Amino acid sequence: MSTPGFPAAPAAAPVSRERSIAIFSQTMGLVAITCLFAAAGAWIGRDLGGLWFLLPWILALGCIIGLNVANAKGMTQLALVLLFATGLLLGISIGYTVKYYAVNDASAVYQAVGATALFVAALGAGGYAIRKDLSFLFRFLFFALLALIVFGIVLIFVNLPGGMLIYSILGLVLFGAYVVVYFNVLRRAGQEMVIPLAAGIFISILNIFLFFLQIFGGGGR
Repeated sequence: MSTPGFPAAPAAAPVSRERSIAIFSQTMGLVAITCLFAAAGAWIGRDLGGLWFLLPWILALGCIIGLNVANAKGMTQLALVLLFATGLLLGISIGYTVKYYAVNDASAVYQAVGATALFVAALGAGGYAIRKDLSFLFRFLFFALLALIVFGIVLIFVNLPGGMLIYSILGLVLFGAYVVVYFNVLRRAGQEMVIPLAAGIFISILNIFLFFLQIFGGGGR
């Protein structure tokens, strides 16, 4: 299952090179910290089996909505707390899944981490290097995300040969595109966009990791 949706990325005015580098550093620093919260959450939720993973997932969705509202109202500290809470909660929600693979096929976890790092670095660099504003693609990606979610639900009830592998590959394509667009927007982002962009990039990274984990772990489990 994909993680909660993405924070909206408002249109950004051009910024100076120095300002752009500073904002990039701040955003990626927040992404790194949020990933650490997610790792801690995965440890906390390692024994959270069954449908209990849905509770932190739903709470994380609420945090994302609150994050955007708080950020829009200039409540930066609250938005920051909600960002880290999102990482912790999503980490808890995937803890049991990560533990399953770590116990049954630890190499799949290491491969997924490595592949995610390379995948995001390559696409992020590409998106940041593109001068054309790609923010108009968010609308198309949102509808593609809805289609992917519907496809995932169908696979729950229909035994399609290779369906989970197809789902994972489509997921990588979609969230890879999100990475490209988010980093493209980051190129010209203002200070007010740092936290929402960090949330969007983090969620993309988490989804990419989960799709790689499923692929390296056998595709159908």
